[in-house]
Amino acid sequence: MKRGRGRGRPSARLQHRTVWQGAAMLLVRPDDLYLSRLKAVEELLGHLDGGYALALGRAGAGLRSLDLKTAILTYALTFEAGGRRGLLLTNWMAEDNRDRVVHRQAFVDAYRAAGVPMPSGAMPDHLAVVLEFAAHADPEAGRRLLVEHRVPIAALRRVLDEVRSPYAHAVAAVCATLPEVTAEELQSLPISGPTTDTVDQRHVHLDTPPNGR
Repeated sequence: MKRGRGRGRPSARLQHRTVWQGAAMLLVRPDDLYLSRLKAVEELLGHLDGGYALALGRAGAGLRSLDLKTAILTYALTFEAGGRRGLLLTNWMAEDNRDRVVHRQAFVDAYRAAGVPMPSGAMPDHLAVVLEFAAHADPEAGRRLLVEHRVPIAALRRVLDEVRSPYAHAVAAVCATLPEVTAEELQSLPISGPTTDTVDQRHVHLDTPPNGR
């Protein structure tokens, strides 16, 4: 993704956090605050360089074209119907539930170390939860989690691209903040079976943009 440069733009680190916040808001299940979140993401775009703004803008535009009922159905069919498009990152890393629990511990440890309570109504490895954590709670620990799990994030982007989902642009923006993933890394990733990936929208803030620190 081409990343433009504008005068007076925030630092790259703060822009990354802003991307993570915008993507988190786009990747929660649509509800009565659906349009408010899309508006908040649109407001974030002015704080971003061209490539990031373009990707999040395309995701937001694609979702804005859907009414709430259609958006809920689209989200469910995309992420909650099982198969290869789940938002739980550890489900891309292991087929067995016991192995997934082991992988999930990295998220639990990071949240505890940052003094952040475990999310209720969502798994700790849900991509929207991880992005919010990285944007607001502990950017350094959050970045480490995202970098360590950049391969499943890239795999998610690939399968969303295949079905031309507007969510692919949001995940692409996240990928652009992380080290590149090779084709070999993608091929070595075990693809998960059916899952139900949900996230409680109460765990996504509407700060615009994340405070710098």
